[in-house]
Amino acid sequence: MSKELVIISGKGGTGKTTLTSSFAYLMKDKIIVDADADAADMYILMKPDVKKKELFKGNMPARIDTEKCTKCDICKQLCRFDAISINDEGNYVVNEIKCDACDLCRIACPADAIEMVETISGEWYESETKYGIMVHAKLYPGAENSGNLVTMVKHRAHILSEEKNIPYILVDGSPGIGCPVISTISGADFVVIITEPTQSGLHDLERVKKLCDSFKVKTGVVVNKYDLNEEVSNKIKSFSEENGSVFLGVIPFDKSVSKAIVNEEIPYVACDSIKKPIDEIFNKAMESL
Repeated sequence: MSKELVIISGKGGTGKTTLTSSFAYLMKDKIIVDADADAADMYILMKPDVKKKELFKGNMPARIDTEKCTKCDICKQLCRFDAISINDEGNYVVNEIKCDACDLCRIACPADAIEMVETISGEWYESETKYGIMVHAKLYPGAENSGNLVTMVKHRAHILSEEKNIPYILVDGSPGIGCPVISTISGADFVVIITEPTQSGLHDLERVKKLCDSFKVKTGVVVNKYDLNEEVSNKIKSFSEENGSVFLGVIPFDKSVSKAIVNEEIPYVACDSIKKPIDEIFNKAMESL
């Protein structure tokens, strides 16, 4: 059975994709998964050649049949998302962006005038890259249900790993602690949390660590741009060690990292200053995995 290494962060912009792409360069025999479907960007650095493309069916928003509707107002009163309104013609209509597809209005409608309509909310892909097979996805603008999409792409990666006898799955996760992150860390063997040396970075780390603990997932911590505030970097290290995380290491600040990303290059390949630190972080992560 393949082992799954996930990289997440408490917020966006901490260097998660930078670290994941570097791991993708260093790790042999793996499947790469971009699980950040809301803001997919791994493809920029991996330059995938898409071999398979499928549509993703997401939420099933409500739709009101105006001919059957008796305008009793029950659905509008019950909708906690304020998704049902009355248009200029006096008909009850559903705002599909606001609708959470909870199904309550359909159940409550005495005239059986509401149905839940299947919608296409995104796409997922199987691709080839010079670094290995990649499974990735993207949501359409305004679409939701990325947690289900993350679960689906991870499931597909595990199927491929069994079919092709590939021992590792490397996952670039979503930032934060919401549904996509829960789907990302579920079933993971080891989670790397990357953070920044700021008070908000430490706070976000605490939240993400608490989430991982609730899933009983082993964690490691990396501080990116550690030399911008070494005092907070030391606090993060102490927090990690006191709360059962493996402190994997630190990455120095280097403006050339941003330049590499702008040039669509993997920072590890383009920036000499971060190679040794990331080598050490990668080796410790693989030992923990």
